[in-house]
Amino acid sequence: MPKIRTIIFILLIGWAFWHFYGETFEQSGASGVINEMESDVHKIKENPAVIETMENINSGIQTLIASITDKQIPEEKQSDTKANKPKLESPTEQPFTVHNVGLGTDRAELENQVGKPERATMNEYGVDWVTYHENYQNFFMAAYNDQNQVVGLYTNQDLLRSKDNIKIGSTKESVRNALSEPLKSIKKGFINYQIDSKNEYDVFQINDNYVTIFYDKHEDNTVTAIQMISGDLEAEKKAYLPEASKELKKGFEYQLFDLTNAARVEHELSPLNWDEHVRKTARDHSLDMAENNYFSHVNPDGQSPFERMREDGIGFQIAGENIAAGQISSIFAHEGLMNSLGHRENILKEEYRTLAVGVAFNKDSMPFYTENFITK
Repeated sequence: MPKIRTIIFILLIGWAFWHFYGETFEQSGASGVINEMESDVHKIKENPAVIETMENINSGIQTLIASITDKQIPEEKQSDTKANKPKLESPTEQPFTVHNVGLGTDRAELENQVGKPERATMNEYGVDWVTYHENYQNFFMAAYNDQNQVVGLYTNQDLLRSKDNIKIGSTKESVRNALSEPLKSIKKGFINYQIDSKNEYDVFQINDNYVTIFYDKHEDNTVTAIQMISGDLEAEKKAYLPEASKELKKGFEYQLFDLTNAARVEHELSPLNWDEHVRKTARDHSLDMAENNYFSHVNPDGQSPFERMREDGIGFQIAGENIAAGQISSIFAHEGLMNSLGHRENILKEEYRTLAVGVAFNKDSMPFYTENFITK
């Protein structure tokens, strides 16, 4: 019986081989089959779903190992300090407000209401996103013009109010019913750039301003964030992609870090700490992708994120990596990652303790983003 089972097994293997490579063997012989098999293996290795699955398995194994050794992952202490939620009022003049602030508000008036900012970093419009929060509670960002008037706003927390009763958690259908038809393109100079939102956001032109409403695919396509940009500020941005610079690279990195923490706090998780050592690993991978024109967690040398971290002397119990490319800002990169299940799980993984972000631009100013999450 064992011999019969062996013969049947060999026949099945032979049939499967012939099914997939028989035609190639007849046309090109053994060398052709070998080349095609190598190509198939390469495609499997580069498949993002396969890479993500392997990383999830690796992360799960590391978590399991940590749980059965003396290196138990310490429980993160949640902050007992709860920020007071502002009393939000529906606007009567502005279509939308964030933390009761609308476009055109004076900076002094805003900061008299919410306090001093936590950070200011350059954005794709050539001005700063100025960040306000209380340990990432009541989080929002504002941009100002030369007259210190608000020309940009963003939040991914429950600080949004509108004349049409649109809030965080409103349905996509209710948004589209209340507002005009979303834009299909944005004109920069003589070029119309098509908006390819993948149904993850809508861009509306309201009172000459540009309002982008982001939806959460994993929360029944409900509103998860809003960005408002004044018409004048948008007009100053001459191209679709931002102009690359050291200041913008640093800005995108810290903005993506802050956005991640704001999302974690909104989901009742502790914010992560910044890890400067890990930023080098993240930056190096973004630069490698930008310079060598590829997009993958595995680099051309076959190194996984975990191998790159170890090579840089970074020890960890568990780790994970998110990558994005081509999004015009850290905001669009973050919202896209939140709509990708594997990346979302990294952002909202309770066991992570630190995060660093690395950004690089290719020769066409297209940004590449890498987030490295770790627990040491």
